[in-house]
Amino acid sequence: MHTLTDLPADKSAAYAELARSLRALLEGERDLVANTANMAALLFWSLRDLNWAGFYLVEPERGDLLLGPFQGKPACVRIPIGRGVCGTAAARHETVVVPDVHAFPGHIACDSASNSEVVVPIVHDGTLLGVLDLDSPVHARFDETDARGLEALVRILVESLG
Repeated sequence: MHTLTDLPADKSAAYAELARSLRALLEGERDLVANTANMAALLFWSLRDLNWAGFYLVEPERGDLLLGPFQGKPACVRIPIGRGVCGTAAARHETVVVPDVHAFPGHIACDSASNSEVVVPIVHDGTLLGVLDLDSPVHARFDETDARGLEALVRILVESLG
């Protein structure tokens, strides 16, 4: 599979290493699009068993989630807040881990190869900016360790924005 780095087998250690890499990658840059693009690439090429890694950003005019920087196959362009896994995480301002997307009510299937998903909201000063979305062809690929590790990475992203 695609990997740039050999991360430790222990997930917590792997996320700590990714945090160090992400801090270095985003250092000195405050642009949301540039930083989410680099973060999507880092995650896609570093984590195993992903078929999509990217962002949906809040589009201020309509209030939908609009496709942002990503790595993987073409994706759904707009997702209403509250709909699907991404919209649910955005509405709740909470991370959502879904072991089997086919069992998630209202799941939006952008890629039929995806079987599990984790979505982390991006909140800056109380305002929802968007969500980080990771998909995997492997059922139950994501767990609480992934959720906590990805939340820490999203905090680094938010800090980079100033």
